[in-house]
Amino acid sequence: MSDSRPVALVTGGSRGAGAGIAHALGSHGCIVYVTGRTESTGESALAGTIHETAQRVTEAGGTGIAVRVDHADDDQVKALFDRIEREQGRLDILVNNAAIIRDEMMGRTKFWEEPLNVIDTLDVGLRSSYVATVYAAPLMLPKRHGLVVFTSSSGAVHYAFGPAYGVPKAGTDKMAADMAFDFKEFDIAAVSIWMGSLLTDRVRAIIASNPEKFGRILDTAETPELTGHVIWALYNDPDLMELTGQTLIGAELAVKYGITDEGDRQPPSYRDMFDVHPNRQYPHVMR
Repeated sequence: MSDSRPVALVTGGSRGAGAGIAHALGSHGCIVYVTGRTESTGESALAGTIHETAQRVTEAGGTGIAVRVDHADDDQVKALFDRIEREQGRLDILVNNAAIIRDEMMGRTKFWEEPLNVIDTLDVGLRSSYVATVYAAPLMLPKRHGLVVFTSSSGAVHYAFGPAYGVPKAGTDKMAADMAFDFKEFDIAAVSIWMGSLLTDRVRAIIASNPEKFGRILDTAETPELTGHVIWALYNDPDLMELTGQTLIGAELAVKYGITDEGDRQPPSYRDMFDVHPNRQYPHVMR
């Protein structure tokens, strides 16, 4: 427990956004716990495992620790945090990223034409982020410095794929705001970060299949690692508490902190592209 390096947890880190965020935090020397359900190749139709992500974290200069967790099971989540407490004695950065995204949700269908289980995003996505933060709080409070991040998207404020996608995103932004209020006296920040279109392995494969048709995605998309570097910059920002409770656009934070993406690119903000911006949280308090 004498290791002074920041201890981070990235939920849903087998692939996609979580894997990229964990990798980036590893490049800054963090000890990164990576959770997910996929341990072996072939368990999922999609590539990526928690062990592969943990290895990439270590290869980048950090220490990656893979822990199989089904975030729909509260007991498994509690066991995860018990383990982090035993092994590290604290948690400095929590990235709530785990979510169930079913293929049926992403089609051009009406919500009543989709199977009911698409709304499981309220369980593994919204509720699971709440549960993880409840268990994380006791590990963060004593140090009186920490960062809780919720990965989100602009679908919180405009139509994107349907209610099973958009409602949890809106709830995520609100959750960050309300948790920030309770955390504030302990100098722990909670923010929601809108990521742009992500260059995940899945999206890269789509682009490669037809560069002429899909190559334009490269002009505006961002790598998942960008969000990880932004989170690291936030954590080290001496004015972090001025941002707590807000929903922030990752591309705009990248500009603020002088962070460029793969190929020295500066991905555009949804605010600039579509005049879309986060909802405002009002200062009135009912307690």
